[in-house]
Amino acid sequence: MDKITNIIIIEDHPLVRNGLSAFFTETGRWKVMGTSASLAEAKKLLTSVTADIVLLDIQLEDGWGLDIIHWLVTRPEQKTSPLPLFAVYSAFDDSAHVRAALSMGVKAYITKRRSEQELENALRQTLDGELYIDEAAQQKLQTITDLCSLLTKRETEILNLVKKGLSNKEISSQLCISRRTVENILSCVYDKTGIKSRLELERL
Repeated sequence: MDKITNIIIIEDHPLVRNGLSAFFTETGRWKVMGTSASLAEAKKLLTSVTADIVLLDIQLEDGWGLDIIHWLVTRPEQKTSPLPLFAVYSAFDDSAHVRAALSMGVKAYITKRRSEQELENALRQTLDGELYIDEAAQQKLQTITDLCSLLTKRETEILNLVKKGLSNKEISSQLCISRRTVENILSCVYDKTGIKSRLELERL
């Protein structure tokens, strides 16, 4: 008999959460160690149980699901215990969310357009040591990479400063240019990449 894999599900939508829990349990290949709908619940759960993999949504009732990764990694108690693998199951497929997840150590990013069986297959690949990125998300990641190659040297310079969290005023001061010039260059960056918000730029 194949080894049963322990999983924790962090998902705020009750129908999705209960459906995933039922699916994994019924396969006989997984043991659901617990579920939670919020960051607060997830923290309580993760202090009492362990799992091979944590499946989480990005948008939860009380915050950003990815924050649970940083919390878990920095817990003093975690230094003596192996970390679970993290996988995202989300409706978001844009490059900003995918890049943010990967930068925090997520090993699988699956969109909710995939079936439960496709989700399981993706998680199995992750458990086998592979990085899994949903095909839809991969296409958008590649598109952003291609578009960024169209930026001028100055546009790339300002984009990198935005990604570091600098304001337009701070950028203008650092580069010795006017704030209006910074705004105009950023407008070109938005047009070329198709990105709509500063937050998305910061997460590239």
